[in-house]
Amino acid sequence: MKQILIIEDDQEIIKLLEIHLTGHIYTTSVATDGETGLNMALEKEYDLIILDLTLPIMDGVEVCKQLRTKKNTPVIMLTAKSEEIDRVLGLEIGADDYITKPFSIRELLARIKAVMRRTGKQQIDEGNSSALTFENLLIDVEKRKVLVNNKKIELSPKEFELLVLMASNPGRNYSRTELLNMIWGYNFEGYEHTVNSHINRLRAKIESDMANPNYVLTTWGVGYKFNEDMVA
Repeated sequence: MKQILIIEDDQEIIKLLEIHLTGHIYTTSVATDGETGLNMALEKEYDLIILDLTLPIMDGVEVCKQLRTKKNTPVIMLTAKSEEIDRVLGLEIGADDYITKPFSIRELLARIKAVMRRTGKQQIDEGNSSALTFENLLIDVEKRKVLVNNKKIELSPKEFELLVLMASNPGRNYSRTELLNMIWGYNFEGYEHTVNSHINRLRAKIESDMANPNYVLTTWGVGYKFNEDMVA
């Protein structure tokens, strides 16, 4: 069964989530403050984390930020309508999706399935090969593993999807809007700057010199592309 960590301090929401999630194919664990939730997320492997933005001790943005330095567990953030700035920041630091309170259980279940589907099995066009090789960069699509100079690199789910999409189509230019829609989905329109944040983090992990990248290039006035000159 898929294991979900709920980091939420509202007991009514916790009760609601536990009732509906455990009635499907999920088991749940609960933390009622950010610090405890982060520790649980780092100590154990979960298939998904449902993370509230407003938490005691440590807020959801900080939890997500610290989590992403060590793990790539998919995260769905719970936000209030008034938390627009925090929601944007959450997406920029690596949350995979968000849902606004009050929410319907049916919508949440749909979001959970979509995130798990995207992160558990690559949905974008990957060609016929499960491995993509470019000089010192190797991308094992099936195993969701990336090596740079034979050293394993930890990427978040969105960073990995961005890399595979572009590396599968070297030389093709992608606008920020295209990347946002293809990787995050159409319900994230207006968050194009989130793409920039993820590209910067991706470059920091795979490029030897961020100022002069070899793999993920900026196409001025358009967006980004994978360097076709790196194709063997």
